Amino acid sequence: MRFTFVTLFRNIVEGYFSDSILKRAIQNNHISIDFVSPRDFSTNKHKKTDDTAFGGGAGMLMTPQPLYDALDAIKKASPQAHIVFLTPVAKPFVQNDAKRLAKKEHIVFVSGRYEGIDERIVELFADEVFSIGDYILTGGELASMVLCDAISRNVEGVLGNSDSLTEESFNESLLEAPSFTKPQNFHSLTPPKEFLKGNHSKIRSLKFALSITKTKYFRPEQLRKHNSMEKLS
Repeated sequence: MRFTFVTLFRNIVEGYFSDSILKRAIQNNHISIDFVSPRDFSTNKHKKTDDTAFGGGAGMLMTPQPLYDALDAIKKASPQAHIVFLTPVAKPFVQNDAKRLAKKEHIVFVSGRYEGIDERIVELFADEVFSIGDYILTGGELASMVLCDAISRNVEGVLGNSDSLTEESFNESLLEAPSFTKPQNFHSLTPPKEFLKGNHSKIRSLKFALSITKTKYFRPEQLRKHNSMEKLS
């Protein structure tokens, strides 16, 4: 699977893929990443990519011409490219989106800077628009990396043990149950006894119960979603 980052700041993104699981995923050809800079497409003699906003307001906006030409070039070279914009004024990105997008051949992440992107570019090129939360970042690169990480984990072969995907949070809309490792006794705290006995049926039942409890406490709206899905099944 191919990921393209459209960004003015390649170095912010590139280092994230130099270690751990995603580095191995690239080495094993499960995913690939490349970069496109709007600045390379700017027709301004100073290679500017920003300007003041119509109607006033603080800050600068990314101008449409460099982004248009950059995205147009990507689509001409890769017609199947699925273009995603990151902005706080969009629907939340969730786990089901990660699973669905992991089936795409080529995803392009467009990272805004300054006060954002001229809306006409979003209207012309966006296949999807996502937010990672109700807060403001200095740029879209971090959000792009979040999506890329979440999607990549669902690409076949990226995780060494595919069973890891079946026990993660948000499967069945529930948070994952607590996990424990050695030593058995740490600061006078021990895992639930059932975890130590090897009865996998009882362990699964206990994990499900703990998952329900954790979801009810931290994310009650997810528990309501789970209960609604149960009624429909």
